[in-house]
Amino acid sequence: MPTTDPHDVQELSSDLVVYAARLVRAVRRMHELPPGFRVLSLLDEHGPLGISQLAALDRCSQPTMSGAVASLVERRLVDKRPNPADARSSVITLSEHGREELTRVRQSYGATVAGRLDQHPEHSPEDLATAVAVLRDLLDTPTDSTRGTL
Repeated sequence: MPTTDPHDVQELSSDLVVYAARLVRAVRRMHELPPGFRVLSLLDEHGPLGISQLAALDRCSQPTMSGAVASLVERRLVDKRPNPADARSSVITLSEHGREELTRVRQSYGATVAGRLDQHPEHSPEDLATAVAVLRDLLDTPTDSTRGTL
């Protein structure tokens, strides 16, 4: 089995990040994204969180996140309850309606990507499954918390 030059692996890894980000931006441009959608994704990925934790993950200020959460609560996309461990804070959870909206948007994104794949018959469903497996494995790999995550 041929070995791959480490420089090639680094260059391909860089390309993976660039093209994954470009794909996400291209798909988002084609769809109306509900306000606060990123917060729904964060709650789906990390589970119930406080405002400060959400703000840190989204790299925004606490007041900005408080406003976003208030809007999501008003639209019944998230639930906000007192934190049982700290009465001064709240815990934000993804509501059933929020989960349904997240699923709807993700299915719409998937249909868009599937349509683009139809234009490239040289790529098989197995190729797509490999790409998904690689990305999933990279994201499931623990990282040094002082350096952030992918």
